[in-house]
Amino acid sequence: MQKVDSVSALRAQVKAWHQQQLTVAFVPTMGNLHKGHLSLVKRAQALADKVIVSIFVNPLQFDDKEDLVAYPRTMDADIKQLTSVNCDLVFTPSAYVMYPEGMKSHANVVVPGMDDKLCGKNRPGHFDGVATVVSKLLNMVQADIAIFGEKDYQQLLLIKKLVRDLNLPVEVIASETHREKSGLAMSSRNQYLTKSEQKKAAVLYQTLNSMKTQLEQGEQDFIVLQQQAIAQLKSAGFTPEYVEVRRAEDLELATVEDTQLRILAAAHLGKARLIDNIACHLA
Repeated sequence: MQKVDSVSALRAQVKAWHQQQLTVAFVPTMGNLHKGHLSLVKRAQALADKVIVSIFVNPLQFDDKEDLVAYPRTMDADIKQLTSVNCDLVFTPSAYVMYPEGMKSHANVVVPGMDDKLCGKNRPGHFDGVATVVSKLLNMVQADIAIFGEKDYQQLLLIKKLVRDLNLPVEVIASETHREKSGLAMSSRNQYLTKSEQKKAAVLYQTLNSMKTQLEQGEQDFIVLQQQAIAQLKSAGFTPEYVEVRRAEDLELATVEDTQLRILAAAHLGKARLIDNIACHLA
């Protein structure tokens, strides 16, 4: 596996692959890799000839400086994991490579429609940071395909809109959430959980599934469902930020006429902020 940290070296390799008529898939990460990340790499390998993974902890998308400092950085272990699944290239840019003139004076990319709801409402500036760094990475890598997980569903929709609105020549493909046996969505932040909290954390997924079942059985009072879910999470020891039923295509508020829904939640448990979501398709 190649390891590069400059844009020139990255583009030279991608250009060489494209000249050989090879397709390239890209998986952006912030490192601290787990099986969920590796599932994205394997999905990319099934869809393209070559796979690039980036590792960069993006300061722009952290609304809490303490969270940025505490975010786990495990480069050596990450490299070993990527090598074990035969990743072709890992791109590890420094903050200087990404923001050579500093972040304060850097151009920002703003995608409307996501900063006033759900994680956007609770994390001001977060999605501007995501949109900016993803725009840069997609332009740097110039891959044919980019793989993003559905666990960050709001982020996924934002990136799809970004690519569509800016006519970026890359196909964004969603990959299903990879879960622990308990149902807990895999996340780098799960390591903040104690052993007892890890057992409790499965309640988040169970709560979403309970809501889905009630919707499929004909429940149409979304507010009541959301209130019940929040109460259930609180009783299990969570501090919920939100639990909401939204329209799947754009995350606007769902109505009884909508049939393609997404149930989303964010909640704190101990030191970890957990997010999850599931699809709900009504006849």
